[in-house]
Amino acid sequence: MSDESRGDENLAVRITPLQVFLTFLRLGFTSFGGPVAHLGYFQTEFVERKKWLNQRAYADLVALCQFLPGPASSQVGIGIGLTKAGIAGAFAAWIAFTTPSAVALAAFGYGVIAFEGVIDSGAIHGLKVVAVAVVAQAVWGMARSLCPDAQRVTVAVLAAIGVLAAPGPLAQVGVIVAGGLVGLVLFRDDVDEEPTALGVGVGRGLAVSCLVLFFVGLIALPFIAAGSSDQTLQLVDSFYRSGSLVFGGGHVVLPLLQNEVVPSGWVTDGAFLAGYGAAQAVPGPLFTFSAYLGAVMGPEPNGVLGALICLLAIFAPSFLLVIGALPFWDALRRHRAMRNALLGINAAVVGLLLAAFYSPVWTSGILSASDFALAMIAFVLLVFWKVAPWLVVLLGAAGGWVVTLLPPVAG
Repeated sequence: MSDESRGDENLAVRITPLQVFLTFLRLGFTSFGGPVAHLGYFQTEFVERKKWLNQRAYADLVALCQFLPGPASSQVGIGIGLTKAGIAGAFAAWIAFTTPSAVALAAFGYGVIAFEGVIDSGAIHGLKVVAVAVVAQAVWGMARSLCPDAQRVTVAVLAAIGVLAAPGPLAQVGVIVAGGLVGLVLFRDDVDEEPTALGVGVGRGLAVSCLVLFFVGLIALPFIAAGSSDQTLQLVDSFYRSGSLVFGGGHVVLPLLQNEVVPSGWVTDGAFLAGYGAAQAVPGPLFTFSAYLGAVMGPEPNGVLGALICLLAIFAPSFLLVIGALPFWDALRRHRAMRNALLGINAAVVGLLLAAFYSPVWTSGILSASDFALAMIAFVLLVFWKVAPWLVVLLGAAGGWVVTLLPPVAG
């Protein structure tokens, strides 16, 4: 039986919320490298190792989350939890994946974890090098499955070129739409069997309610906050809007958050930049930076309560959008025209990963010949020796530290 067939069977298998929680908790402690690297870790864990999803279902889920505002990798995690264990699974996936970095950053806000001097260390740089190998593995695996012919390889390459030429969230959405249009025109005659349903255990009534609640919060919260002096309402409004209006991943939210918390005097510019530096040194989603900001707020609520309020507010839109959109997406992806469009969309998503592989993953991780050698070793361990990603992460951190002790290679 092929891997794809086993993946189809596993789509119908329900997993307990506890299984979802434990799996994502391990990923929450070991998923360094940013949102694109997270998608690589997810593919390795859920497509290749556990086979909870087949490659096609995973790619369709990634494509949906690229369309939605918010942190794409966290939304993919929420979607995986939702499809395998319902609403409880969605919360289990998010809590487990988010908690390690949220706790670390909130603790840093208290001054408990001394990241100063560690952020620029060789170990942290080694984690960036490992991210290069992880993303390369993701691009390699997805390209083999989703770009099996010259036409789709061309779509992927053109999508990558387009995003690199015009970086920004609008370009990302544009190349996905263009990929879908190409799929409708070029792949209409391709033999494409109907994909297996994802098994989303959410009714359309609840889905519509979540979408309505998302827009009500986005529209109503600014008016409610403007008419109140309550600091909690101000925080919820600011962080909910930041989580609702971001396309392109965690790094894009930083200017929005800075504009919300620094001019208002809630957080000093120095404290903001210090927290941003610390956020680069922890695994998990960059949106957990909100927990740090809540902890160091000048006005109350701050501390643990402030961290929790800001964290929940910034992630609430992601929950509402994924739960609201996934049932309709699951039905839409089984229509013939949409299946043809998805052939082009998924090829474009491979192109997005390819572009992200170059910038920022490669450009920030590979700074020397030693870095390139370490990345190649990590890639071989992941792809050919099938070493567990968490172990490769630890080896990469150690390797990065060792590299800093070596004399520079003559150019």
